[in-house]
Amino acid sequence: MAYGGPPGISSSKQPNKIQLMKNYRAPWCTALIVVSILATLLCFGIVFGTPLLPQPKHGGEVGMWFRWLMLLLPAVCALFTIRGFAITPDAILVHRLFWSTRLLREGLQSASYEPNAMRKSIRTCGNGGFYSITGWYWSKSLGAYRAYVTDTRQTVVLRFDRGTVVLSPGEPEEFVRTLMNNG
Repeated sequence: MAYGGPPGISSSKQPNKIQLMKNYRAPWCTALIVVSILATLLCFGIVFGTPLLPQPKHGGEVGMWFRWLMLLLPAVCALFTIRGFAITPDAILVHRLFWSTRLLREGLQSASYEPNAMRKSIRTCGNGGFYSITGWYWSKSLGAYRAYVTDTRQTVVLRFDRGTVVLSPGEPEEFVRTLMNNG
């Protein structure tokens, strides 16, 4: 775990002036690794080495557009990969490759470590395992929710007054304790 903020200043010395950010990694489960590798190989196989598609004669042919799509798909999905999570005084950050998605803590009603919370979920829109499991999902137990997950076995369920979010930080029990004690 790393802590943000200026070196040499801890939250215990100046609790009201400087509040530190606590970071958590985003471990990948085996299924996410396997799906990501196979999907990447499939996309590159289609682009560079498949005899299944006819060679395009013009730049505007459907086959050419399909190849470009298969080349761009891994790159776009990789952009949205989840690198980690952070708890700040006013938000939970989902660190992506080049940016962070902010989940404001305002309206947070509860946070709980619920292993396998996504079990029996239906993806309504999003990515089901190409470098991350993100998007909108629905399940009987959670209802409609947003997911930012890399390990479906270690899930944390956040219930806000405006909806439910599922995350998968490393050390999920400590994540929940830190989140609820820093409110």
